Parts: sequence; C-alpha cells; structure tokens
Amino acid sequence: MSPPGVRAFVGLGANIGNPAAQLANALEALDTAGVLVAVSGVYRSAPIGPEQPEFLNLVAELAVFDGPYELLARCHALEAAAQRVRRERWGPRTLDVDVLLFGDVEMHDPELQIPHPRLHERRFVLDPLAELAPELVTLGQLSAVADQDCEYVGTVESLH
Repeated sequence: MSPPGVRAFVGLGANIGNPAAQLANALEALDTAGVLVAVSGVYRSAPIGPEQPEFLNLVAELAVFDGPYELLARCHALEAAAQRVRRERWGPRTLDVDVLLFGDVEMHDPELQIPHPRLHERRFVLDPLAELAPELVTLGQLSAVADQDCEYVGTVESLH
C-alpha cells in the first residue's frame, strides 16, 4: 500500500565539502519533515561540465502533501542549509536537489519543469530511480546512458 500524499522523486547530489554528510543531512531533514518514503543506494558519477571532483548521487521517494512549487522551495532550503553557492552552470556544489517527478504532473514553467527535462539523459538519476521505481524507467533509457560513468558505491549510512 502506498503512503498518502503525492508520490514524488527528488535527485540529490554533492561533490564538495563532505558529500556523504551533506546527503545524510538532507535525508534527515526530509525524514524529519515526514515526507521521506524511500532512498536509493548511493552512486558515484563523473561530473558534467568543468573539471571538478566526482559526485555522490541518490534519489529519494517522497510522499508530498503540498504542491510542486512548495517542494521546489523545500529543495532550495536544503541546498541553502548546505551553504550551496551557485557560481557556474554544472559547477561543483555542496548539495544539489532537483525535483524529478511529481505524481503525474507535467509542468513547463521556466522556474520548474516536471518531469525534470534532463532526467532521461543522466545515468546518475536513472540508475537510482530504477532502484526505487523500476516501472518508471525503461530499458531503452538505461541503454542510452550505459556509457556514462556511474557506479553504485553503497548506502548513505555506509559512506557517512
């Protein structure tokens, strides 16, 4: 039986500071807020963009009781708590939290696009999403990103 609320998925990633701790802190905040349902394993991936450290990534399944913009605000609050600074596109970050899916909502607002417009292009999102919700990821999507560097490395607890 599914928990009440809208089934949503967010992608979390970090590659500077203490990435494992930042991911753990964000998950703890989501759990404290009562919206965390499940968490994928952690995946290490090569960065997109400028030269920088590898990322740790995961996907969290949430049961959300408010709207997509409120979820986006919660994601931004998690990033702010990790002292994220936005300097350059695809640059290094203490924490990145993206809304991937929000129920069956489709939005094409400049501030928020659902499903996330690059979800299907990123193995570091598709692999952990497939772990939590295999019915949402197709084999074709996974094979299209099979050449991207992405490796399962454990759980947040085992890395923290």
